[in-house]
Order: sequence, then C-alpha cells, then structure tokens
Amino acid sequence: LPRDSQQEWWEANLDLPAEVYRVDYVIYDKRSGMYDNNGYKDYSMELANPMSEMTILELRLAAYRAFEAQRVRYLESENAELMRAVELAAQDAAEAGRKEYRKKREVQLAAEAQAALKRAQVYAATRRQPEAMKMKSQASVPGVFAWTTPVRAGQEAFLAYNKGQGPLANTNSVQVHMYCDGWLAETKQVVNLTSMPGSEVDKAELRNNVGGNHNWMGAWVKVPKESAILDFVFSDEGQVAWDNNNMQDFHTVVTGALSEQELAQQLAQAASQRDEAKEKEGEERAAKRAIKKAYVRGAALRQRRAAMNEFLYTVPYVPVPGQKVEVYYNPEYTALRGRPNIFLKAGWNRWSYNSINPRNAPAIPMEQTISANLGFYMATLDVPEDAWCMDLMFVDTKVPGQPTGFFDNNGGLDYHIAVASPAGADRKVGGMGDVVTALGRAVQEEGHTVEVIIPKYDCIRYEQVEDLRQEGSFAFGGTQVRVWRGVVEGLNTTFLEPENGHFWRGCIYGRNDDAVRFEFHCGSALHYLNTYNVQAHIVHCHDWQSAHIAWGNRGNSRCVFTIHNLSYGADLVGRAMGACDVATTVSPTYAQEISGQGPIAPHLSKLYGIRNGIDADIWDPEDDPFLPMNYSYENCIQGKAAAREELRRRLNLANVDVPVVGCVTRLVAQKGIHLIKHAAWRTLERGGQFVLLGSAPDGRVQAEFNALRDQLMQQFHGRAALIFTYDEPLSHVIYAGCDMFLVPSMFEPCGLTQMIAMQFGTVPVVRRTGGLADTVYDVDHDEERAAAAGMRTNGFMFDSTDAAGMDYALNRAISMFYNDRPGWNTIVARIMQQDWSWYSPALDYTELYYKALRS
Repeated sequence: LPRDSQQEWWEANLDLPAEVYRVDYVIYDKRSGMYDNNGYKDYSMELANPMSEMTILELRLAAYRAFEAQRVRYLESENAELMRAVELAAQDAAEAGRKEYRKKREVQLAAEAQAALKRAQVYAATRRQPEAMKMKSQASVPGVFAWTTPVRAGQEAFLAYNKGQGPLANTNSVQVHMYCDGWLAETKQVVNLTSMPGSEVDKAELRNNVGGNHNWMGAWVKVPKESAILDFVFSDEGQVAWDNNNMQDFHTVVTGALSEQELAQQLAQAASQRDEAKEKEGEERAAKRAIKKAYVRGAALRQRRAAMNEFLYTVPYVPVPGQKVEVYYNPEYTALRGRPNIFLKAGWNRWSYNSINPRNAPAIPMEQTISANLGFYMATLDVPEDAWCMDLMFVDTKVPGQPTGFFDNNGGLDYHIAVASPAGADRKVGGMGDVVTALGRAVQEEGHTVEVIIPKYDCIRYEQVEDLRQEGSFAFGGTQVRVWRGVVEGLNTTFLEPENGHFWRGCIYGRNDDAVRFEFHCGSALHYLNTYNVQAHIVHCHDWQSAHIAWGNRGNSRCVFTIHNLSYGADLVGRAMGACDVATTVSPTYAQEISGQGPIAPHLSKLYGIRNGIDADIWDPEDDPFLPMNYSYENCIQGKAAAREELRRRLNLANVDVPVVGCVTRLVAQKGIHLIKHAAWRTLERGGQFVLLGSAPDGRVQAEFNALRDQLMQQFHGRAALIFTYDEPLSHVIYAGCDMFLVPSMFEPCGLTQMIAMQFGTVPVVRRTGGLADTVYDVDHDEERAAAAGMRTNGFMFDSTDAAGMDYALNRAISMFYNDRPGWNTIVARIMQQDWSWYSPALDYTELYYKALRS
C-alpha cells in the first residue's frame, strides 16, 4: 500500500459466511458520525469462487422450508398433547358434573317433597268445596266455546272459542285465562288463541245448527292432573275487553279427576319416590354438558394458540421453572417487519416479579434462525423457580426505558405464556362483576374470584338464589342498607337492599327516577366495599347505571368500564371513560363505530372491543327442555325438522316444505322495524313462512304490527304468525324450528340473537353493523375475512338500510334453500360447531384486567 503524508490506512478482519456471493460496505466514523458511501454508490468487494446468487437463495429457501417443517411438526405434537390434556380434563369434568348434579338433586328432591306435601294439604282443604262444586259446568256452549278433544286430567285439550260474536267481536286477539278448582291462584295459565282453519272448524262441527257470525279461534291448554273443574274466561291480549259469560264465568268438569284421598296418596308417593332411570339420565346429561364445555374451552385455547404460533412460540412449549426456555418470534407478521435488529424484553408473573416495569426490562438480542432476516428470531431465557407466567414484548432498539423506535406489545396487552407451575393456581383477580353472569362464570372458571353486586330488586325470583341470607346492614344516604348474600348460577352474589324503597318498585327499569336510584346503588356499593373490607383488585362496572363507580372512592381497586349501548347516558359514560383504567365495549366493530363520538374520542386509547358471548347452558339444543327433540350438529337435520313441526303445530302454520324465516326482537327503530315488515312480505311472496315474536313499547308501532298481522293472516293464511308477547319456551322453539333468522338492525352493539340462532343451526340474515359484522360471515363474499378470523362462512349479509339491501341477502338465502339443499344442510351443521360462548371473550377480559392492574 502506498505510504505518504496524505494517506492513512485502517483495517478490519471480516468473517464471511459460506452463503455469500457479494460483500457491500460503507465506512463510518463513530466520533464524527460521518459516512463514506462512495458517493452514494457504496463499496463492493470481489470474492474468490463465490456461490451464485441463485444457489444461495435456494439454500436459504431450503433452510426456511426445513425450519418450517420442523416447526409445524413440533406445534402439531404440542396440539396433540393439548387435546390429550383436554380429554383428561373432560373426564374429570364429567365426574365432577355428575357429583354436582347429584348434590343439587338431593336438595331439589327434598324441596319438591316438601312442596308436594304442602300441595296435598292445600288441595285436601280446598278441592271439592261446596262453592266450587255448585258452579255451572258445561263442556260447550253452542256458538260460543267448545272443547274439541276430551278434557282429561293430566293431558292437553283443545279449546275453541267463537270471536265472531260476543264481547270480543271487535278485537284483534283472544287469550284464555285458565284456573281450576274454584280459581286457585297457583293453577293459573294464560294462553293465546290463534285463528282456526275452516277445515278444522268443519271437522269439529262448530258451525252446525248455530247461526250468527263465526270466527273461531283455538289453542291447546294443559289440564292439571290434580284438577276436577276448569274455570276460565276470555279477553283480548291487552286485557281490555272480556267475555266472562255474563259474570258467571265458564266452567268445565274434568274427566278422570282424582278424589281427595287419591290425590293426597299420589302426591305423598311422588314425594317419596324417584325415577332412577331419569336420575341416571340427568347425571349423564350433566356429564355430557361438562364434557362439551371442556372441549369448547380446549378448542378456544387451541384457536388462540394457533393464531399466536404463526409468529410466537416457545421451546419447551410450556416453560418449566428453573430451566431454560427458547423464545421464537417472527417479526414478518408484526409491527417490526423489516427491522434490522430485534430485541426481547421479558418479565415474569404479569410483570410483578421483582416489580419490574416492562419499559425498563433489559433488551435481549434475538438471533436469526436463518440468515438474511428470513423467518424466526430466537433468544434463550432462564425461567425463575417461582415463575407462573412469562411476559414478553419486542423492540428494535436496546435503548432502555420507553421504546423509541418500533415495538410490538400486543396492542398494549403484551404477550403472556403460562409457566408449568402450580404457583400460579391461586393467583386471583377479585372482580366485581355485573349481572352478566355468563361472563362472571367464565372468568371464574379461569381461576379468579368473582363477586357480583346488584340491588335487591323486589321482582327477582329469590327462590332460585342458593343459600340466600342476610348478613347485617349499614347506614348510607340517610337510610339503612341491608346486605344479602347468596349464589346465583354458581356466582357469589351480594344484594344491597336500601330501606328507602328505591328498588321496591316491581320492575328494574322504566321509572322516572332511574338515574337517582342507580346513583344511590353505586354509592352504597362503594360504601359496602369499604365497610366490609372487600379487597377487590378489579371493579368491573357496566353502562351508565354503574358509571358512578368509575370515579367514586374505589380505594386501591382498578376499574374496567364496559359500554353496552352508547345511545343511553352518554354524559355519564363520558365521565366514566375519563375515570376508568380500561374501557371495553361489546364488539370490535362497535368500538370502531363509536370511536369518534364525544364521550369516547378523548379516551380512545383506553377502549377495546370484545364481543359478548351467549350462555351455552341456557342455549343448548343438546339439552333444551323446551324442544321436542334434543339434537347436535350430527343429527341437526332431524332435530330441526322435529322443532319445525312443533313450531307449525303451535302457531297453526301449514306443514309444507318451504323455508321458515324467524325474528325474535323488540320492535323499536334500532332493530330495523321497516325492514322486518318488508322481510315478512318478501318471505311470503317467495313461498316461505314468517314467524315474529316480540312487542313494541311504543303503542303506535304496536298498532302498525297489529295491522300487519291481520293483513298477513288474511292474505297468507297458514303461512305467517306474529306473536306480541313474552314467551320464553316459544322463543327456543323458534330458534330451533326456523331455517333463517332475521336481524336487520340499524345499529347493533353486539347482538345475541344471531349467535343463539347459529347455536341451534338457524342461518342468520343480518345487516353489516356492530357485533353482527363480527359474528356473521357472508357465504358468498366473506371467505377470506372468515379465514382471517379463524372462522368459516355462516350466513347472509347486506349493507344498506333500504329494502333493496334486505332483498339482496334474503333472496340469496331463500334461493339456496330451494336450489341447493345439500349445501344448505352443510351450512346448518357447520354453524352449530362454531363457538359463541364466553370462554374466548373471558380470556380477553382477563388480559384487560391485568392491564388495568398495571395502569
């Protein structure tokens, strides 16, 4: 090299990898920060006998494929191990389910025995009283009413009533109020009557030798097995007009009634006997439910693991305390894509180990598993002996403190991987839940302690609360507040009962002082926490009714606030958003839709969207007492056929092979009532049947739907049924018996009915908004969107708010039903296997609870 005063040579030794075909470099002076990049051309170094670029790329591709194949085999083996663990858990859950069923049945049978004996005593004292026996009994009154089947104790009988003449001639509906044995209150039943086809009227000879107008309506009613005389009157559904037989009422003698002595003996025997076969059947149903829950939880966990394992996993898969763990991370699918360096920040036990802050955790360099920034990076960690959870985030710089460059912290939640240690089994998040008991149970099943605090409304059925007891009282707000405790559906529940009568109203909502009442409840709940020294880690409050909790004196408790519907109490919601640590709403899409609104926008960084779930114990076609046949996805065609037949029988619909479109909803503007009306007409025009169950709080809207019902009944007899009442058993039959389920909401924060419908194998037809967009994937347009969410297509959607949009979705659904029945049946079976329970959302909420604790 030439040496003179103008030249100063520097040197460096480079270790060249084998897979190099060219070396490119620039010169950098660290002190001045100056570069020499050869006039922006960089420098290049010739190599002796280099590999070709294509050869090197092929070698890298081969290495990548080999690594991927090994990774896939490893993860498949770990998934198989997970399923073996799920199977063992399912076996344990089945046995626990049987034991719990036997325990509850012992209590239930004892209560039933006491109730049966009490009923025997009541009947012995009241039945066959002279006043009841003197009542004029008739099997029929020509032109007024008739029993078209025998009226036998313990069976169903069909009652026909002529609305064409008499006090109800000008009404649009009829219902019968049925009692027995001298109007005993405990025997009351109210049944809606529906129009009888002319053929049925003629078959029963109801018009024979009777003049006047004929408009016969009828219904099946249950004849109590203990009854001797049926007492009944008729009214319209509004109970304004009545037919009580000119103040004499109607009475019919029951055939096969037991004598007092026979009745007492039968009830006493029933109290002391049990059907062993049914008890065994009940045990097995409980075991089956427990097994199903275990597998649903396992599937939810597997789906979440699979999504994360695309870019993050560990070896061993479950880290072991006191041993090393390798962390593998692929930035290609994250915010760190393309960054030249990747560093890992790790902590333990939800960042509580040594009180480390994630921002101050040391940045550990991650090494490439394949050269040229291809594929996964890896770092090795030592797992502490007392670790129960590993906490991870990834950055592109070693600078300590808050990441200054790009970083991946899972949207603020960080990544958490459970460690194989029993030390974490007793880690609790003391939660103050809401009346959403399904979420509370799901969080509780994840190992956390949950307590629910609600007002002691006077309209709750407290006989369903286990171990209800009063535990003292305290003074608050100028009155005494009684404290009651019990267990509701497996959740510890505290009922606060102020003696000022705030919740002695016979209802939950609808009073002009609701805001005052619920503000009082929030204050008393906070006072209860302090008075009874309840050390809650998290207080989870819901909607405007409990918003005051967020800014009240919570002590050291963190607050999670959930918005169910921003249409109500926006001012209170806005203040709660400012005061809470974390906020959620009930679906990701609804979170986006409300993100720009006044109460939300200033606090948007706190808001997360987590879809609601449904209570899989209540909405389970495999164990539904209201269905004529229980079924699963394996025999869904037969099960739905049985439900459809029962639905048509109850509602007097023709038994023909056409699609049944159902809708269960409140008839308010939010629910798209103009589209519901249109869908009814369009369904019938295309030869289908339409069923609506719901009612309108607005009298004008109700009148519109009353008129619609009359029009449809007249023009499409036997093909439409609109029922305007609350009927829980009927809703189950509608969910199971319909082929399609309509939810055309203008906005829908989450929506539960579309998920319930899919649970029963009924295909949803919905408008793309809020939670509907997060749960329904269009059969024709959403395959990619569904796959990205780990789902498969499951329904039909439309976007606009007009009839044309509705037609686009509904017509496609009806056409597929008519033209591609095998494909339709495949969708029915598919949607029944999708999980809409609370298990996956509960895991999301748990992550947010921990985030709130770190806030």
